[in-house]
Amino acid sequence: MNTSLTNTARLLGAGLRALLVLTLVTGVVYPLAVTGFAQALFHDKANGSEIKDHSGRVVGSSLIGQSYDLPLKKGQETPEADLKWFQGRPANGLGTNSVNTRYKLILSGATNRSADNAELIQWVKDAKAAVVKDNSVAGYTVDPSDVPADAVTSSGSGLDPDISPAYADLQVHRVARKNGLSVGQVRKLVDEHTENRTLGFIGEPRVNVLELNIALRALVARS
Repeated sequence: MNTSLTNTARLLGAGLRALLVLTLVTGVVYPLAVTGFAQALFHDKANGSEIKDHSGRVVGSSLIGQSYDLPLKKGQETPEADLKWFQGRPANGLGTNSVNTRYKLILSGATNRSADNAELIQWVKDAKAAVVKDNSVAGYTVDPSDVPADAVTSSGSGLDPDISPAYADLQVHRVARKNGLSVGQVRKLVDEHTENRTLGFIGEPRVNVLELNIALRALVARS
């Protein structure tokens, strides 16, 4: 009887030691090692790919697109675009959170509509008409055939932070006029914030809209 109790106690002691060791290794040492490794080699990505303005304040992430809209007017359900800023891609795939209404979450995703879907076709037509109208200013008229695909379609996530250089260039005249800048000044900003293909062959050239608008704000402040 005493031998059985002793063996049981030994087994319990061994199990407890194993639990403590595994908890220490997997719950403390490993997470700290991974965190330290990430902070040392991938500091920017490990901290959310944060973008800061010229005052050092975090204003967003380089991985998530933002909207640049005017405040809602009384009785208005859909805000109007603030045309002094560069605009990103449409976000028709986004949804609102209906499960946990305590937090105003945004659900990302694609529209899940086929290319011949009537509603999607109408969205594209309306978006193209708005792009042409908004970006046609005195001395510069946008031809509908010049509107790139990313100006009228949302991405798979609905939160694409980038636009094509073609869409950025199309907005230059409107942004310059709205901010009292020259076309050359604004086009230079676009050129400076155009990123080429990753490693020279992956993806497409792109412009991060948030970073571009931060640079635009600073340029306006200096002018």
